[in-house]
Amino acid sequence: MSADRETNHGMTSHDMTHTDIAVLLADAADEVEIGIAPYDAVLRGGRRRKARRWAVATATAVVLVGSAGTLAVAGMPGGHGDRGSSVATSAPTAPALDVRTPSRTLLAAGTDQGKDWRVFIDVWEAPRNEREARAERGAMAEFGQIPSDLRDASDLIGKSSYFVRRSFGDTGSEQVLIEDAFTAEDTMSGKDIEAAAVPLEPGAEGPERLVVGQVAVTARSVTCTWKDGSTTEVPVVSEAYDVNSDDFVIRPADGSPVNWFVCLAPQGTAFQSVAVTK
Repeated sequence: MSADRETNHGMTSHDMTHTDIAVLLADAADEVEIGIAPYDAVLRGGRRRKARRWAVATATAVVLVGSAGTLAVAGMPGGHGDRGSSVATSAPTAPALDVRTPSRTLLAAGTDQGKDWRVFIDVWEAPRNEREARAERGAMAEFGQIPSDLRDASDLIGKSSYFVRRSFGDTGSEQVLIEDAFTAEDTMSGKDIEAAAVPLEPGAEGPERLVVGQVAVTARSVTCTWKDGSTTEVPVVSEAYDVNSDDFVIRPADGSPVNWFVCLAPQGTAFQSVAVTK
């Protein structure tokens, strides 16, 4: 950081907060053009209020049933106190959002041919203003989770960005399977479903065995149908399940207004269809 940059922000390294540092990182990021990540752009089909993209890495199948969509994660509104009152009686300031760290939820885990794999989702808070948006963009850069179509930090305002990620094998590396944002334009209800089918192993050309999707919170059961005619039923999480377990269940995710599910095709077959069945 140059001396000029410190002077312009009117602070020293001793009184800078984590948010201030993230803002400075975002300032630096503004000088770099962010390119589109190498994901396949996939348009959702079916009845839509607004067409939105799911960026799906190496996806070979995306399925939509009904008018699937997403809901916004609303920020906490500020107060509207009497501006003429004293400091002691003014409305309290809205609590600060944690825009520096995403909420992570395990969606599923297992072992396939001796190799462990996991699927989880990271959800970022929806910034309420430019300062929070710039702080979040700086933090996203540190996590390597900048949305592929993001051009300005202000584009994050009012949107809760999410990244569905997968780890496979002993390398410990993670790959983004799906990225998008929760906004107010879309809704999910009834038997709406949206899912992507990809190979379980990163970089493989097939078969598409791993299915990851989202459904309305009212969905009680999802059925994945495989090309050999067999099926896998994924029930909604209940008190009988530990939400932190690796069971194949429909489960909520921190910060997500929709529920999520994962299913895996048996060896020797691949994805054919998926539907909410209850």
